[in-house]
Parts: sequence; structure tokens; C-alpha cells
Amino acid sequence: MRYGLSGPLCKLFAGAALLLALLAAPPAQASDELTIVALGDSLTAGYLLGPGEGFPEQLGRALAKAGHDDVKVVNAGVSGDTTSGGLARLDWAVGPGADAVIVELGANDALRAIDPELTRRNLGEIVSRLKARGLPILLAGMYAPPNLGRDYGGEFNPIFAELAEREGLVFYPFFLEGVAADPALNLGDGIHPTAEGVAIIVEGILPDVEKLIERARAKRNAAN
Repeated sequence: MRYGLSGPLCKLFAGAALLLALLAAPPAQASDELTIVALGDSLTAGYLLGPGEGFPEQLGRALAKAGHDDVKVVNAGVSGDTTSGGLARLDWAVGPGADAVIVELGANDALRAIDPELTRRNLGEIVSRLKARGLPILLAGMYAPPNLGRDYGGEFNPIFAELAEREGLVFYPFFLEGVAADPALNLGDGIHPTAEGVAIIVEGILPDVEKLIERARAKRNAAN
């Protein structure tokens, strides 16, 4: 005699088997994507540049070409921002999804001849708050325009290197390295880089961004 299960019972046992299989399966792996937030001013925001020509966009493509196609670069640049402005919007500009931060601020402080001590305090507070969240940081340095005089430059220029050394940050000494003061690589204002100028910035900073990625991955691995 052949014994069998009725239709409803078959469905019940099949559903139970599927549920057990799902419960026994290993959990899905979390996304390996890393998010880098570029916190900056117009040099990050892409002042007067076309779509895809700004620093975050070009950096994202360069990282993908270098094999880091699982890294996303978020543009948190605001034209005209000083270090005070960056500090004021820090908590919402660098959201909970950030894995690492590039801090590019200070150019407007120098252009406005803001007291370097205020710039130093603001950058220190930005770094302190990001570190409290466990976020690896790449600090991009800036130099004061020569027309502000030797005394101002002597107070302003060392801020970035000293902060990076004290806090153990990844450090790129001069964000506009290879681009500043070159008319062929800057817009008509002589301050903001063209798309070609941004490409040179990206090429120069890329190895340090890769160091930042290493730190972010190490932090994530340690947490797992």
C-alpha cells in the first residue's frame, strides 16, 4: 500500500522545510562598499565645473580604475565655506554612513585673512569630533597667498602639518600641489582649478586616499 500526504499537509511540510533551510543558511554578508565623505569648500564642491568634473567625481573614477570600485566618494563641499562653516555643519554633512573623511578646508580662511588661531581651533575641533566617531581622516593642507605677508603665512601654513602629526592623520601637504598659480590649470579667477587641474590634484592625492581606505578597512575588520 502507498502512503502519501494530502495536498495541505504537503504544503505545510514544504513551508517548514524552507523556513528551516533559511534559518540554517549563513547570514548574508554586509556590503563591502566604503563611503568617503569629502568635506570642503569650493575646491571640493567643483566651482563652475561641469557634471563629473569636480574633485569627488574624478577621485571616485580614479579609485575605481585603481581597483577600488567598491569605494564611493560623497561631495560635501560648500563654496565659500571657512573652517568655521565646516565645523558648524559637520554633524549633518558627515552622516552616519561615512567610513572615512577627507577634510579640505582653510583656503577661504586665508583668503579672508582670518586669524590663524581660529583656523587652528576649528580644524582641531573638526578632527576631534570625527575621531570621536572612529572615522579615519585625510587632512589636505593649504598655504596662505603670498600677498598676505610672511608673518601671516608663518602662522597659517604650519597649522595643517602640526595637526596631522599630533593626531596621526593621513596628510597631503598642499591640496593645490602642481596646480596653484598655473593659468593653464585654473579658471579666469586664478584660484579655482579647471577640470584638468582637478585631474592633477586627484593624481597627486590618490596614494594618500588609498592609505585612508586601508585605515577604514582595518577599522571595519577590527569591528567584525
